[in-house]
Amino acid sequence: MSLIINSIFPVFLLIALGSFLKRFQLTNDNFLSTSDKLIYFIFFPAMLFWKIGAPASPTPIDWKLILAVLSAVFVIYAASLFFVKIAKVADFKVGSFSQCCYRFNSYVGMAVILIALGDESVREFAVMIGVAIPLINFLAVSTLIWYSGRDYNTQKKLGLVVRATLSNPLILACFAGILYSKLRLPFPRFADNTFRLLSMVTLPMALISIGGSLNLAQLKGHLKMSMVANLFKLLLLPATGYFFLCAYGVAPNPFKVGMIYFALPTSTAAYILSSQLQSDVDLAAATILVSTLLSIISLSLVMAIFVA
Repeated sequence: MSLIINSIFPVFLLIALGSFLKRFQLTNDNFLSTSDKLIYFIFFPAMLFWKIGAPASPTPIDWKLILAVLSAVFVIYAASLFFVKIAKVADFKVGSFSQCCYRFNSYVGMAVILIALGDESVREFAVMIGVAIPLINFLAVSTLIWYSGRDYNTQKKLGLVVRATLSNPLILACFAGILYSKLRLPFPRFADNTFRLLSMVTLPMALISIGGSLNLAQLKGHLKMSMVANLFKLLLLPATGYFFLCAYGVAPNPFKVGMIYFALPTSTAAYILSSQLQSDVDLAAATILVSTLLSIISLSLVMAIFVA
């Protein structure tokens, strides 16, 4: 119980603080928009590069973990499309619904793993998401385009998917970090100190920004579909992920990283992509809200069963 309180509560207290600050107008939409851009384009990529780029530890990355994550994500993606087919979900909602079933909030994940498992697991998580994000973007963007109702030719579809993947600063930071780590050179002292200061800002600002974006009014008219999406995200995905982690024989510590990953709430990027590609942004917002709230339960269960 103490591990859950010490690892989960600080994260969600900062999210609650973000909601409190927005409610009492100590932050506003302009501040949160600027904060999101700084985190996404500068602070979080810098943190990922620093964590991954440090000289490799004696314990190598468990690539079975990455294979298990990719397998589980693809299964849930396929299951979400099967559901929208049999439930006759409107095309306008499909892209938003599907991506909310398997996208993950990397900020919450990084914060929980840093507190609960330490720096070595943070590096493992960072490498894992660097490989997972391209697949997730490919699946999400492809589905959003396919069901958008807009007339995209095959070449343009491929171009949009490739551009969305290659321009993602988190992916670029992860691969830059992997390449730098191969040099087995420590960062110069001034650079190490700079990255350390940036990382101290990153996660608190990201969690406060998440809290500021949450609004119960977003649930209106979308509670049922958002609950179904979260059934996939916070129940079926962890169960599927557990199966693949066991099937591939993932080592104990990476196993814990994987289970925390599967229990994470839906990423706010789902809202941004839905907006850019003309899908149902209100459904995406409602699902993110419900997912963030319910992930307190999913993460607590994972911590109690697999980490404690």
